[in-house]
Amino acid sequence: MSLAEIVRFALRGVAANKLRSALTMLGILIGVAAVILLVAVGNGSAQVITNRIEALGTNTLTVTGANRGGGGLTLDVADALVDPVLAPDVRSVSPLVTTSTTVTFEGADHEVPQFVGTRPSWFTAANSPVASGAAFSADDEAQGRRVVVLGRTVADELFAGRDPVGRQVTVGGALFTVVGVLAAKSSTGFQDANDTAIAPLRAVREVLTGYGPLNSILVEATDAGRVSAAQGQVSTVLAQRLPVSTSGNAPYRIQNAAQLLQTQSETADTFTVLLGAVAAISLLVGGIGITNIMLVTVTERTREIGIRKALGASRRTVLTQFLVEATMLSLLGGVLGVAAALLGARFTIVGVHPVIVPSSVGLALGVSVAIGLFFGGLPAARAARLRPIDALRYE
Repeated sequence: MSLAEIVRFALRGVAANKLRSALTMLGILIGVAAVILLVAVGNGSAQVITNRIEALGTNTLTVTGANRGGGGLTLDVADALVDPVLAPDVRSVSPLVTTSTTVTFEGADHEVPQFVGTRPSWFTAANSPVASGAAFSADDEAQGRRVVVLGRTVADELFAGRDPVGRQVTVGGALFTVVGVLAAKSSTGFQDANDTAIAPLRAVREVLTGYGPLNSILVEATDAGRVSAAQGQVSTVLAQRLPVSTSGNAPYRIQNAAQLLQTQSETADTFTVLLGAVAAISLLVGGIGITNIMLVTVTERTREIGIRKALGASRRTVLTQFLVEATMLSLLGGVLGVAAALLGARFTIVGVHPVIVPSSVGLALGVSVAIGLFFGGLPAARAARLRPIDALRYE
């Protein structure tokens, strides 16, 4: 019997019980779609995190206090980092204080989770350009002028399509003049990067936070290749200004954006593999379903197998036919699963837009075929071992 005839018989067997075949394929469909979509969600999360870190610039360092509240980070410490002798690879230093507050405009309120007080150098160091209007100046910061640059979300919530530049908003009971709006940034889905406002450091401390320690210091290196050198220089200056405590722990931490990017990428890869492994369990369940259905099929068609063997069908022909049937079920289920995954990837899942990886599609299809061959092997072998006389006597 030729391969074409074997495939034709297999197709006839699959079509003989449409509901049973559809339910069997559904198990594979769910498994394949789950693998592709969960891997896509993991990749989407990794891509967003990577974009967020790269948006800050891979040539930046962030200095934070080891203790909650900033520890000993002060303006004097921040200014000491701008030293052409001790820190020649430092381009700019931006001290930051951060708080959450409500911003009001003509009766409309909006809670801003990240109201930042800093210096003009922050806009360049944090890779946050102004889309409309302008950033505040060094003179604005020195004079403590109450001006503010809004994130896109804040501007949209308060002004609903109107141009906010030049208008006044109320922050902490004080009036701030909007001088600009930041360019839109991509968000993780868990936190809106555009839900922020930036104002001069002195004004924010006077109105909102007081004159306590800084939350952090953003240090920009002269070049991405000089970040490690800048980190060593910053550590030297901080060691002089903030001596190690009696316990031997430094009262500050330095985060290297490039190292953070690498760490986040490794973590995201592990997370993606874990998601794929969890989803693969559903493929295993689908494979067990194929074994179950094919065993039932072999039992139901025992007399048919006996007749075919009596007419001269070889053991290999019967084995191949049932293997082809099982593979068809898994392959068709896999193809439908890929289609379902591609459709599902058009929607946002848990706040993340999935990013389909072509390799995951190929792998899922390959695994679905392998499942058909593997889990269909036992029923196929059982059918091939049937003796014609026993099969013909079966009721």
